Amino acid sequence: MKFLAAVVQMASVPFDNDATCAKVVEKIQAAGALGAKLMVFPEATLSGYPKGADFGARVGGRLPRGREEFLAYYNGAIDVPGPHTEQIGAAAREAQAFVVIGVMERDGGTLYCTTLFFSPDGALMGKHRKLMPTAMERLIWGCGDGSTLPVFDTPIGKLGSVICWENYMPLLRMAMYGKGIQLYCVPTADDREIWTSSMQHIAIEGRCFVLSACQYATRADYPEDYDAIQGNAPDTVLMRGGSVIVNPAGEVLAGPSHDGECILTAELDLDDVVRGKYDFDVVGHYARPDIFKLLVDERPKPSVAQMTEPGTD
Repeated sequence: MKFLAAVVQMASVPFDNDATCAKVVEKIQAAGALGAKLMVFPEATLSGYPKGADFGARVGGRLPRGREEFLAYYNGAIDVPGPHTEQIGAAAREAQAFVVIGVMERDGGTLYCTTLFFSPDGALMGKHRKLMPTAMERLIWGCGDGSTLPVFDTPIGKLGSVICWENYMPLLRMAMYGKGIQLYCVPTADDREIWTSSMQHIAIEGRCFVLSACQYATRADYPEDYDAIQGNAPDTVLMRGGSVIVNPAGEVLAGPSHDGECILTAELDLDDVVRGKYDFDVVGHYARPDIFKLLVDERPKPSVAQMTEPGTD
């Protein structure tokens, strides 16, 4: 099984879900025109990663401006499902491609950093909520639970996602390997040089294809009143990309790119996954379950659960 895959390196229109969604649709159409059957977008594509913002937070207190900044960020997030997921699904259907995209999902009064999965028929297949926001992200994002750790068995391979620094959680990686993941999608905001090495390690460890997408964004992409600690010159780079595609042997097939917005493509041969397992299968012949075993709790963990007596409404 061979097919063309794409990682889309783009900037959001921060805090504007309608404008960002329109841009995403354009990128899906462009990747579709290249023949891509799988498209991976960055973390928080809809509608922006607030790089450098502090939301007025201080130990023991919050500044009033932080509440206004959170309001703008909340209003730029999306409902799942909702009108924006319908638009992305329609674009996936037109392109006849699987689309994996990072979004800010609002649920009640909480925002979640979420990956959404769309099928070539336009259906929203499911989602993964980031289990552990990193550092200051915990101020504005909630934690996901084990109920959104899907790996989908699709005609192009077993498809799943791990977001940004979740990839440094060894047990989460092992859980995904245990589900047989072959197309390991990584929406990220990490634009460091060393990130490529991490993606190569995961590809070798899991004997899977790794597709990592990061935004490329400058100060000019953000609103005029955005409090950017990096500086206010329009060409100041806030996120420098580094999107990359790696095969199960750890070889870089495309990227990393730090030159601006782009669509990186590579032909993936799913048989390379099996070829890699010949001498290393981390959950199979190279495992030692008599010594090590991982327990994964995939039950939802709602804060409020209603219980009624049998026979009552």
